[in-house]
Amino acid sequence: MKKEGSIKVLKFGGTSVGTPERMRQLTKLIINDEPKIVVLSAMSGTTNALVKISEYLYNGQFKDAEKDIENLYQKYIDVCNDLLNGEFKEKGVAYVNSVFETIKTFRSEAFTFTQKEEKIILAQGELLSTHLFHYYLQQIGVKNTLLNALDFMRIDENNEPDIEFTKKVLSDILKKYEGEKLFITQGYICRNAFGEIDNLKRGGSDYTASIIGAAIMASEIQIWTDIDGMHNNDPRVVSRTYPVNYLSFDEAAELAYFGAKILHPACILPAQKAQIPVILKNTMQPQAFGTIITNTFPNEGFKAVAAKDGITALQIKSFRMLLAYGFLRAIFEIFERYKTPIDMITTSEVAVSVTIDDTTHLSSILEELKQIASVEVIKDQTIICVAGYLPKNKAGYLFKVAEALKDIPVSMISYGGSDFNISVLIHQKYKKDALEQLNKVLFNL
Repeated sequence: MKKEGSIKVLKFGGTSVGTPERMRQLTKLIINDEPKIVVLSAMSGTTNALVKISEYLYNGQFKDAEKDIENLYQKYIDVCNDLLNGEFKEKGVAYVNSVFETIKTFRSEAFTFTQKEEKIILAQGELLSTHLFHYYLQQIGVKNTLLNALDFMRIDENNEPDIEFTKKVLSDILKKYEGEKLFITQGYICRNAFGEIDNLKRGGSDYTASIIGAAIMASEIQIWTDIDGMHNNDPRVVSRTYPVNYLSFDEAAELAYFGAKILHPACILPAQKAQIPVILKNTMQPQAFGTIITNTFPNEGFKAVAAKDGITALQIKSFRMLLAYGFLRAIFEIFERYKTPIDMITTSEVAVSVTIDDTTHLSSILEELKQIASVEVIKDQTIICVAGYLPKNKAGYLFKVAEALKDIPVSMISYGGSDFNISVLIHQKYKKDALEQLNKVLFNL
């Protein structure tokens, strides 16, 4: 192994390993002389299938679960038949059989299916993709080492990554393989503070790559997806977009949090703290430049727009004529008790408006809020985030955004909290128009 910092971490998403052919193509991107840890997601569609199976088991729909388990099992047998030969096919089929035997143990009326068992089931997707890819590399004569992420990825009691634990354990593991250059491991999965199988939630493979990168002080972290970098706008909604070649961590964090699907929001912080560049690349077009995210101070101006759907706004009006001392604190404490983050906030003399995207505890939150204020709930909202280096002491940036949205009803504006974001709240039915107008006015597209 080379000195610390010389290893790269490469993460590949579900579409990058989604078929046997994609796995074969993937080898062209990782087979070279550079030391690297390759982090793989589950094959595309697998996690959704495992979630559905878990829902059936929760609800006692064992026949439906059995049918979906068998369909998914057959998919992986087909992958083994396509991807592997000889002794490696035998290994692959044996591993697939062991995984599905594990899943089948939970389909019993005598068994109480809980979140603990669900997380065991959800972990199988990444374990399948990495084992089959590991066997394929062995088959074509590429030396590689399969690392079990459950040995070194851990979250604490607050569901935060225990980077110091990962750093120590992973360092000890890598020392055992001195001189080896290619390691394969799973994204998304981990253990919790009690040693149980857990996960970093949807999109968590990006997070895994960032945590590993920070733990080993990698030279760079590459996130490979099916799009050529972070675009200036949502290409699923707006027809004319382009990849942004360079972003600061602050700009990328705003875009990731407020809806840019290419990057998991949480993955920015570990890399930013460790000052490790994050590079977004496209497996379908590996020659494309992509996006480089660094700590370099950004150039001034608009960089990109992102939209976050599924937002609920709460308009909270004080029972008093003016906001009483401690009123804001009381509001925030209620959200804190239910571990519900607030995305945006605006205030007036007698009212506070906030937005949330997690409505799990909304009824309990409302019950407490109504003891101190009147509350109106407004659903089906979208936050539009305009990101870039937009210094507050410079005129014109807010005007440009307002000009673009002049024909769209805006219910909240957040500006001045940082130099990297202007956010507005609109009804989701105006989302497409808003993104198109911002594309036209801010980027002349």
